[in-house]
Amino acid sequence: MSIYPVPLSGTVNTLMWADETDIEEPAIRQLRNVSALPWTHGLRVMPDVHYGKGATVGSVIAMHQAVAPAAVGVDIGCGMTAVRTNLSPDRLPDDLGRLRRTIERGVPVGNGAHRDHSPTIDRHGRLKRRFTQMREGFESLQARRLARSFGRLETKAVNQIGTLGGGNHFIELCADTTETIWLTLHSGSRNIGKEIAHRHIGRAKTLDWNHHGPHRGLPVILRRDAAGVEQTEWADYLHDLTWAQDYAALNRTIMMATIKTALHNLLPQVRYTTEINCHHNYVAIEHHDGAELAITRKGAISATSGEWGIIPGSMGTGAAIVRGLGNPAAYCSASHGAGRIMSRSEARRSFTLDDLAHQTAGVECRKDPGVLDEIPGAYKNLDQVLAYEQDLVTVETNLTTLLCVKG
Repeated sequence: MSIYPVPLSGTVNTLMWADETDIEEPAIRQLRNVSALPWTHGLRVMPDVHYGKGATVGSVIAMHQAVAPAAVGVDIGCGMTAVRTNLSPDRLPDDLGRLRRTIERGVPVGNGAHRDHSPTIDRHGRLKRRFTQMREGFESLQARRLARSFGRLETKAVNQIGTLGGGNHFIELCADTTETIWLTLHSGSRNIGKEIAHRHIGRAKTLDWNHHGPHRGLPVILRRDAAGVEQTEWADYLHDLTWAQDYAALNRTIMMATIKTALHNLLPQVRYTTEINCHHNYVAIEHHDGAELAITRKGAISATSGEWGIIPGSMGTGAAIVRGLGNPAAYCSASHGAGRIMSRSEARRSFTLDDLAHQTAGVECRKDPGVLDEIPGAYKNLDQVLAYEQDLVTVETNLTTLLCVKG
């Protein structure tokens, strides 16, 4: 029987699926600061926990009538998509380099973008309709009123939808424990999500209740003020947040359609079955402990009973396809991945390209200085992370990476 969750010392509302001694001190301070906010109903800490900008990665923050835009972070709606195919590894070509290069040509990575919009959109009527709705929704973004130059970002948002980005974002082709091939990808809302986040974080900093007290470093937006008056900032932020989360989901859908086409061109017999999509940087209004709460999952997924989810490891180390157990103690949540154990700069100092080649042996992927900070050794072991959360999810199958595309 699991010993988790355990309380975070010095708090009364925080439960952890992790050992406090394994969490770096800056992250512990972040967690204690969030737990002490007057609006925090509860804080749940996932096993992939580590220090992050704004708030700790691997945290689930439940607030009464309040939300902290900086806790959500700048990559609003970042998440995962996984698609199961009818292929087995023996149907794949011996050299996967051609497929990787084809995917990289179809899906811009890093700072890359499409010249106009992704050509995949025009080949799929459903995607074209969603893309049109996204563009129409841009006009109603409240963040447009918060900066004169915001309107010029629409072109960039259009050009970037259907692109991967950099950092820990990836596209992978994997085999599961039944020798079935899956496609997975990890990405978010690109630059437009960041711009929306910055505008609302800046607006939150101007609000009277954020000028004093311990929460000055994590400004919040309240649904109502002390007199019970509904605050326009609340509705404005949730409106823009929802749009950005939808943008991120559409971004992943367009990329996956592009990847499916690339794989079909190489292997025309491919068919697709199960498809899983999940955010892991987002806000949802949910009911827990008999109350309506704003749940911020910062590097965490929803894991309601029977809900499918994806928990990836690091570059080239696979992923776990899971189903939620609906544990109310965790606000029905689980980890979002392996979680870093060292910063990017520390990883570049600690590892060599030979280390990278060794740790990604057998995986068709980049092995150059541009991805050294994403080396598996800079992350926690996924199996160990999953061992901490056996009461949060069940592992349906494990994925082994065969091909990995990085930004």
